[in-house]
Amino acid sequence: MIQGKLEITIKINELPNATAVENGWQRFDIDCDGRIISVTVKPKVWKKLTDAQANFPEWVGAIAGKMGEATENGFVLLEPNIQVFEKKPKADKVAAT
Repeated sequence: MIQGKLEITIKINELPNATAVENGWQRFDIDCDGRIISVTVKPKVWKKLTDAQANFPEWVGAIAGKMGEATENGFVLLEPNIQVFEKKPKADKVAAT
């Protein structure tokens, strides 16, 4: 048997409703097909999401982390990191022909 690393990636395209916790950290939940994933992020990481919401008409956020303790309806995401990408509108294929 070999060792592996389990990492979860969750994609979102809108700013979640967050609750401020100690030291400016933000906590929010994401519903992934009926499983509720609890995420707590540092202010610097949260700023990536708020900047995307303010600066891009459409965007996608990829939240990656490790699966933590189980909750009643899902689990806690440990060590979350967020990458944000602007979603560019696709060129109209009819206009190209």
